Amino acid sequence: MWKGIFPAVTTKFTEDGGLDHDEMKRCFDLQIDAGCDGIIVCGSLGEGSMLSQEERLEVMKTAQAAAGERPVLMTVAEAATREACALAEKAAKADASGLMIVPSPIYHTNPEETKATLRAVAEAGDLPIMIYSNPVAYRVDVTPDVMEDLADDARFVAIKESSDNIRRTTDIINRLGDRYDVFTGVDNLAFEALSVGAVGWVAGLVVAFPKETVAIYRLMKAGRVDDALQIYRWFRPLLDLDVSTYLVQNIKLAEALEIKSNDRVRMPRMPLSGARRAEVEKIIMDAIASRPVLQDLDLLVA
Repeated sequence: MWKGIFPAVTTKFTEDGGLDHDEMKRCFDLQIDAGCDGIIVCGSLGEGSMLSQEERLEVMKTAQAAAGERPVLMTVAEAATREACALAEKAAKADASGLMIVPSPIYHTNPEETKATLRAVAEAGDLPIMIYSNPVAYRVDVTPDVMEDLADDARFVAIKESSDNIRRTTDIINRLGDRYDVFTGVDNLAFEALSVGAVGWVAGLVVAFPKETVAIYRLMKAGRVDDALQIYRWFRPLLDLDVSTYLVQNIKLAEALEIKSNDRVRMPRMPLSGARRAEVEKIIMDAIASRPVLQDLDLLVA
């Protein structure tokens, strides 16, 4: 059902802390113009936990205006299943294309609780669902066993695989074939995951470098692995910025330097400063100075 590059977009704020819809629309347009295949709003990178449900719906509407016919998924990552179901219902009424569900970001559910929560949210929203498995960040592992148990519900269509274990992609495919669209959710494992059968990439650094991200995916799908690897090796220092406690600040700084946006965040986060900011800025500027020349992507298989 879904494939390709789905940016986990950032949420843009005004100087007084409100939502900056004009800047979000500009940034989202850059993603779509570069050839991205969908948009995911209000995830970890989108500071979803710092937004009210109403604000998240507003962000989604702005993304829909940019995406046109391409899918826009709302992230559901609530502490309580009741609130998760409420957000799923609201997103469905606002014409979300689907949901990306984190089973439980606060209480670490066991497998039975995980399945019950996912089924409850699926029933509430009645939309196609990408299950987000990130045991590293959220300590809830949606294992292939859990995926197999959920496979009887056709609303579960995709997996965002972020276990940081590259073997997991093959485990899912070996166990379940093409039952789920497998997306990689770890930027600095994307090449590896695409190499072994992932059909999509929920990407972070794409928000600052959309053309390079799309190029890697399209080259891989066209069988031009060496060309993709050359770009990926250049990209790796940037992609490593996604695997950090400070991923939001890191990536928003990349947006500020590369696409002339800003790095405003919502507290308790604060923009990078001091030596940490200088270190990240150097990584970004070194990459900008040495970026590869891209092929004509229109000639590649999308």
